[in-house]
Amino acid sequence: MTAAVLLAAAVLLAAGLGWGGRRVLRALEAASGADWGGPWLNRLDGLNRIFCRRFHGLHGDRVELPPAGGALVAANHVSGLDPLIMAASCNRPLRFIIAREQYERWWLKWLFRLARVIPVERTTHPQQAYYAARAALVAGDVVALFPQGRIQTDGGPPRLKRGIVMLASQTGVPIYALHIDGVRGQGEVIAALCRRSRVRVRACPPFRCRDHAAARACLERLARCLAPDELPQGSPVEPETGPSPADRP
Repeated sequence: MTAAVLLAAAVLLAAGLGWGGRRVLRALEAASGADWGGPWLNRLDGLNRIFCRRFHGLHGDRVELPPAGGALVAANHVSGLDPLIMAASCNRPLRFIIAREQYERWWLKWLFRLARVIPVERTTHPQQAYYAARAALVAGDVVALFPQGRIQTDGGPPRLKRGIVMLASQTGVPIYALHIDGVRGQGEVIAALCRRSRVRVRACPPFRCRDHAAARACLERLARCLAPDELPQGSPVEPETGPSPADRP
């Protein structure tokens, strides 16, 4: 999913350079809202922000992350547009967690490396991504993920995995939760990028999960932030399946 998103951004950037040259580059640099560590990544960031605001009508809360130190950014997952919306809403670069099969696509792997994406082996060694994400947080990076693990558009309470609160409690970093609404191409990946939307982002105040004992309460708080309205009765927490890596991001 993130592979398709980055490919679309790269194509748009190339097209912009074809007709505008240096003027386009200056506009992209001015629109950039985070320092990704290099001029071309910053220009892609500027392009993404213009795309989200002008084409998808992005409005709502801007996420002001601390200028330094680790943090987790989480959002509900309704489409392939969501990673772009998250990145356009934050003032720091985000390190996304994506599936290994997407990461290994040769025409995008170089870009994933530059963006310091964290790949996950979902079937064999998912714990490796968990350890990589934890190390990134300890090093002061911002890690972005979807606690639902997959697209969910049924309108019910979000069904969350426990990996995010485990990361938060073990590293002490805050969680910034976003609710994304107004995406027209819900349930779609590429189509969501192409259909004009009126996207609104609602940000909850950041919070921390102090210890493992409070993990369930922390996860329920996160679910309320990600839910479109008041959380219906019933637990949003997936049932335990045993001490396996499935609880990790």
